[in-house]
Amino acid sequence: MRPDCECSRMVHSPKRIALTGGPGAGKTAVLEVIRQSFCRHVRVLPEAASVLFQGGFPRRDTAPNRAGAQRAIYRVQAELERIAVEEQESAIVLCDRGTVDGLAYWLPPPESFWTEVGTTHADELARYVAVIHLRTPAALQGYDHSNPVRRETAEEAALLDERIREVWAAHPNRTIIEPADTFLHKVEATLDAIRRELPACCRGHGPGRVSDEDCV
Repeated sequence: MRPDCECSRMVHSPKRIALTGGPGAGKTAVLEVIRQSFCRHVRVLPEAASVLFQGGFPRRDTAPNRAGAQRAIYRVQAELERIAVEEQESAIVLCDRGTVDGLAYWLPPPESFWTEVGTTHADELARYVAVIHLRTPAALQGYDHSNPVRRETAEEAALLDERIREVWAAHPNRTIIEPADTFLHKVEATLDAIRRELPACCRGHGPGRVSDEDCV
């Protein structure tokens, strides 16, 4: 259950934070703890790719389909963020990946991605006040092969995670959480990065230290 918040402000100026990482990094589990840890003014957006693919968008391993999927993911992500920002109900809009992530999945020349979606790399980086990157563990560090929708091998996941690191590298406020750390540390480091961006009116209502029980 979310903690109560005594903040009386009806309108906030939302700040966007992107939580990213390669396959098997623990992003889904960390997001679940976040949902239970902060007050209602921290809004967690759904992952745009999941919204699309679970809604029936084709997932074929062809160049046209992969390019089309990334264009669609970008636009869904941008609209999810726009709604949350324009509603002005949230102090923090936590994005399950950001618009920049699409570049890591883009097969043609990188610059063509920004041409296709009508923006620039610099403008997309500037959308977010902070980026939190959960690194993917290597095979010997506990990469999870059990997820039935995860297609990547440990080696492929590591390469994708490195591409994600590269596309976000120019962001001035980036927290990188290495895979050798415990899951509890991943949660704490993520919560700390979010706490730093909370406005004063909500800062007193954030979570305390989490325990192993919170991460079950």
